[in-house]
Amino acid sequence: MTIKDFSELCGCNPQTIRYYDRENLLKPVKVDEWSGYRFYEEKQALVFVKIKNLQKAGFSIEEIRTLLDKEDAEIYRAFERKIAETEKHLQEIRSIQKTYQTEMTNMRNVIENLQKKIKASMETYSPAEEFGISEEEYREMMEEVERMFESALASEDLSKYSIKDYPDEHQKKQAQRKQELEFGEYLKNPMMERIYEKHEWKRVKDFLGEIPELENGGAYFFLFGLEPEKLKNEAFANTMLGILCKMNHDKQMSLKCSVIRSEDEENHFWLLKSK
Repeated sequence: MTIKDFSELCGCNPQTIRYYDRENLLKPVKVDEWSGYRFYEEKQALVFVKIKNLQKAGFSIEEIRTLLDKEDAEIYRAFERKIAETEKHLQEIRSIQKTYQTEMTNMRNVIENLQKKIKASMETYSPAEEFGISEEEYREMMEEVERMFESALASEDLSKYSIKDYPDEHQKKQAQRKQELEFGEYLKNPMMERIYEKHEWKRVKDFLGEIPELENGGAYFFLFGLEPEKLKNEAFANTMLGILCKMNHDKQMSLKCSVIRSEDEENHFWLLKSK
């Protein structure tokens, strides 16, 4: 019978039969050398049923190909193995389901704690001398940070956030060493373009107006090597990012800020852009 007749017998479309042919699962008994028409026998419908059942059970094409010439007892054992695999997978899903809400609650707690710590650090920081911005501008910036956290906490899907809590002193030292290594790697990375740098400055406000205009859609890295006094309050980086976001509020871009202690006790700044 033709492939059209055979597909009607099997209750599928001809494309399915052609696919099985390509995958060496169900070959026609004859292919006309002139027309290329495929011809099948009625008894091959049993093979089709076997293939479809194995597919529905979750067997891969490769597994089905291996099982087609096996005895029914071996196929039955394969079903038992597949059932065991599926049950194990279901147990893993149930376990994930049980821990999901706990993890989301933990994430919410991390966000709340981080919100409190950043707010506290910014409230004890006076940016006027360093950045040359008014108290009103700084208050607006703090409110924007607060809105960002409130938006995160109001989200029904906290899984999209990746936030790390402030580390303890031991973790801070480890993070600082790692950050110093990453800092050097950024400066040496050939995929990073240095578009501005300033060295041995006293205040950010002294060169803030010199920073080139950032391009829409760009990915930028602000690297600071600071004297110890400037590192005392963690609000420095948050304030810098807040100012940059305000300056470029009409653009979509990626901004990252990394701050380490400088080796020469002087202040250094690099602005990098991902190529």
